Amino acid sequence: AVVSTQSTGNIQCNLQDIGSVIATPVSSASPAQLASTTFSQDHIFTLEKKIDLLTAQLPPLTNFILPSGSECSAHLHICRTQARTAERSVVALLASHGGDIEAAFKYLNRLSDYLFTAARYCSHCEGVPEEIYTKQIP
Repeated sequence: AVVSTQSTGNIQCNLQDIGSVIATPVSSASPAQLASTTFSQDHIFTLEKKIDLLTAQLPPLTNFILPSGSECSAHLHICRTQARTAERSVVALLASHGGDIEAAFKYLNRLSDYLFTAARYCSHCEGVPEEIYTKQIP
């Protein structure tokens, strides 16, 4: 399954690796440290494939939706907001950090997209309709 315990474990390992990348700026790291804290673009491609697999099983998104749905979906939406927060925190490091920080940043961006899609997928599988955003007029 695209949304599975194995997928979750892989993501957790990737986040641990991203933590190592963030904690190891090129300016103060030894070559051995840099070699052990690489982050491959392949992780980004893997997430993109998972997004595509899930999206193919969902109805097209024609409106903005509210973060809602099943309990599983709600948890994934919370994770998505945390991924976005982490992504914004890494922005400040892009210009000065060096190393694989750009790949880590891109992964966090794609991770939040994956979590959004996985949340939609969970609600879809559980038969819970998506809640459409409607502009509130005072």
